[in-house]
Amino acid sequence: MNISKTQRGRVAAAMSLATVLALTATACGDDGSGAAGAEGSGKGKIVFWDNNGGVRTDIWKEIIADFEKKNPKIDVQYVGVAAPEAQSKYDNAIQGGGLPDVGGVGAAMLAGIAAQNALEPLEDRAAKSSLAGKLNESMVESVKAAGGSDKHMYNIPISANNGVLYYRTDLFKKENLAEPTTWDTFYAAADKLTAAKKNEFGYTIRGGAGSIAQAMDAMYGQSGITSFWDPSGEKTTLNDPKNVEALEKYAALFKKVTPSADLNNDFIKMVAQWDSGTIGMLNHNLGSYQDHVKALSTDKFRGIPQPTGPGGKRVQVSNPVDGLGLFKTSKNKEAAWKFIEFAASHEANSKFNETAGLIPANTEASKDAWISEAEPTKLAAQALTDGSTTIVQLPYYLPDWNTISKADNEPEFQKVLLGKTTAKAFLDKMADELNKAQAEWKEQSKS
Repeated sequence: MNISKTQRGRVAAAMSLATVLALTATACGDDGSGAAGAEGSGKGKIVFWDNNGGVRTDIWKEIIADFEKKNPKIDVQYVGVAAPEAQSKYDNAIQGGGLPDVGGVGAAMLAGIAAQNALEPLEDRAAKSSLAGKLNESMVESVKAAGGSDKHMYNIPISANNGVLYYRTDLFKKENLAEPTTWDTFYAAADKLTAAKKNEFGYTIRGGAGSIAQAMDAMYGQSGITSFWDPSGEKTTLNDPKNVEALEKYAALFKKVTPSADLNNDFIKMVAQWDSGTIGMLNHNLGSYQDHVKALSTDKFRGIPQPTGPGGKRVQVSNPVDGLGLFKTSKNKEAAWKFIEFAASHEANSKFNETAGLIPANTEASKDAWISEAEPTKLAAQALTDGSTTIVQLPYYLPDWNTISKADNEPEFQKVLLGKTTAKAFLDKMADELNKAQAEWKEQSKS
C-alpha cells in the first residue's frame, strides 16, 4: 500500500538532497538548484516551463511571440510539460538542478514547491509594477493561502477555473429530457441516454489522472457538506458517511452508463472521447470549452454550473488558481519578471483566457466582451459571485496535497470503480493520510 510522505519527511529529504547536489554543482561550476540566482541584465535568454504543455502550447507561443516583439533583446525558450508530469518534473529539478526561470505553477503544487524554498516571493515586484491594483483580489488571496503564507505571493495568478457539466443538447432534446441542473436529473439522464450495444452512453467518468478531484466534486455536491475539515480543523470530512454514500452512487456509474475505457482516461482522452462520440454528459472544467466548440459547435452542447442538491443548494470543491512563478535559481530575474508582468497584463491575459475559456486574473481583462459570449465562462463567473454556490476549499496549502490527492490514491480510486475495494475503505485511507498531513502542517506552523 502506498503511504504518502509527510510534510516534514518530504521537504526535509528534498532540501537535504538539494543541499548535497548544490555543493557538488558549485564544485563543478554547474548552475544547479542550489545556485543563488541573480537579477541579471534584463536581456538574453530565459526558459519558461508551461505546466499544461500540449494543451496550452499554441496560445503560450503566441504570447511569447508578442512579448519578444515588444522586448527584442529577450529570448523566451518554451518548454511544454504535460500537466500530470509537472509536479515530479519540478521536484526533480529542485533536487538535481535545471529549474527554469519562469514556470507555470498551479495552486495544487504551489505549497510543495514553495516549502522547498524554490520560488521567489513576488508581492513587492507586483506592487511596484503595472499590475498593481489590477489583479483579482480573491485570486491573489487564493495563491497566498495555497503557498502556505498570508504574506507572500509565490506566483502571479493568470486564471481561475471552475467545474462545469457539459451536456449534449441535441441528445437531450431527442429524448425529451430535462436539463441536468440537479443531481436527480443528472442520474436520470445518464440512465436514459445509455444504449451500450449501440455504443451510446449517458456519461463519461474520469478514471485516469486527475480523477479524484472530479470525484470529490461529485461527492460534496451530493452530500451538501460545505467544509473540508470538521469544526476542530483536525479531521477531514472526506470520509463522512454522506460522502461515502455519494461516492458509492457516483462510482456505480462506471460501465453501467459509461464506456469501459473511462478507467484509464485522463482529461485529454475523456474530452476527445466526448467530442467524437455519442455520450450525453461530461464533467470537466472551463478549460475544455473551446475543444467542444471546435468539435460540436455551440448548437449541440451547453456547459452549465455543477448540479444542485436537495433544496437547490450547489456545493463545489475549489478549483486551483493557475499562475506563473519566478524561480530563485534564475540568473536573469529581471527579464523573467518582465515576461510574467507581460503575461498578466490586460491584453495578454485576455488573449490567453479567451483561448483557454478560463476566468482572467487581470481585472481589466475580466471586463472584455468575450466573457459574455462564452456561456460556460459567463455562467461560472456568475455562480461564483451570485451567492448560489458554496465552495469547499481544498487544502492546497499542504505540501503533500498533490501527492495524496493524485499519485498516492488515483490507483486506489480505480479499484473502487472496478469493485476491488469499497468507497469507504478508499476514503478512510485518504482521510487518514490527510489528517496526518494536517497535524504536521499545524505543528510546523507553530515553529
